[in-house]
Amino acid sequence: MHRICMYPKDIAILTGKSVKTGNNIINKIKKIKGKKKHQAVTIDEVCEYLDIDIEIVTSMLKSN
Repeated sequence: MHRICMYPKDIAILTGKSVKTGNNIINKIKKIKGKKKHQAVTIDEVCEYLDIDIEIVTSMLKSN
């Protein structure tokens, strides 16, 4: 089964930034997309926001 959600630690690993920065990015995406606090952020939304190719992200998630 493949994951579809991204978490602050995933974004931290992907960007080389801190987990706190990953959390800030997730909160920005939620605000832009009009999501509620309990709703998850998907890999596609993170890729769109960071302008990163989805294949890069999925390969990173598989390796961790």
